[in-house]
Amino acid sequence: MLDVKAGDEQSFELLLRKYRTPLVNFLNRMVRDSTAAEDLAQEVFLRVYRARKEYAPSAKFTTWMFRIATNLALNSVRDNRHRQMDISIDQPVDAGDEDQRTIDVPDRTPSIEQQLLTRGRSEIILRAVHALPEKQRAAVLLHKYQELDYDEIARILECSESALKSLLFRAYETLRVELAPLVKPTEALKN
Repeated sequence: MLDVKAGDEQSFELLLRKYRTPLVNFLNRMVRDSTAAEDLAQEVFLRVYRARKEYAPSAKFTTWMFRIATNLALNSVRDNRHRQMDISIDQPVDAGDEDQRTIDVPDRTPSIEQQLLTRGRSEIILRAVHALPEKQRAAVLLHKYQELDYDEIARILECSESALKSLLFRAYETLRVELAPLVKPTEALKN
């Protein structure tokens, strides 16, 4: 980013190539809309580029970038909350549009029964994560999917590390309770 600040356009292209996919994936998990995620990612990189001259490396570049992304995603979720209440995670957004599909997590297991079981579990996990309050969902996604450390996530979410740990504890406790039915059948098979 310091090279971008100095005017090196190729360095910005490198940042785009390196961080575009993880950023879009994060945003997609936050806003649950791939088109909106693409738009938000473009807005993140636009803001990064516009702020290049003022960039000060007080934190890691990824921390700064994900803070911008998180703020944009949370604003987007808040702005679209009324619309999301009418949309089911199991149904395509527009049934007449062939390009709109429900979320499927592919499994390489040859057994169809295993594929159906895995898909069902993935959908349950996805629903549980998406049901978390916005800040808890952002913390979980940054921690588990982006594999950022506590310090970076705390900076992104603009809270203390202890507040983040409390936030993650509450989120994981909620997920543990919500996802307990997924664990119980497995434990029953072991006995």
